Amino acid sequence: MRTLHFGLRVNDLERSLAFYTAVGYEVIGSVPETGLGHLTMLKLPEDPFVTIEIVHDPAAGEVERGTLLSHFVIQVESMAATVERLAAAGIDAEAPASPDGSADFLTSWVADPDGNRIELVQWPPGHG
Repeated sequence: MRTLHFGLRVNDLERSLAFYTAVGYEVIGSVPETGLGHLTMLKLPEDPFVTIEIVHDPAAGEVERGTLLSHFVIQVESMAATVERLAAAGIDAEAPASPDGSADFLTSWVADPDGNRIELVQWPPGHG
């Protein structure tokens, strides 16, 4: 297992991208119109993985300070084994689903006791 990235909600996508790219992050991709909003993935040049996912959803209204963390993501080797282990510990995970319809790219969601959302991801072999 490893932490993949944090999802940060932002009010102004362009302002946030200007800030993070000035800090040294590079944009490596984006996904418009998801259930969370427009997603932009960032990483530092030396990092092999995305470390920040900018989440921008103007339709959701102004994001208040203290509510900027959308979610964070943990990569798991086996979704089935992870969900089973969590259930044994009394933690309910959403039913795993595949964003692309494949059997080897799976996601699930859990929440910590304070309601912070954690996305579990099983990447397909060879995925960076």
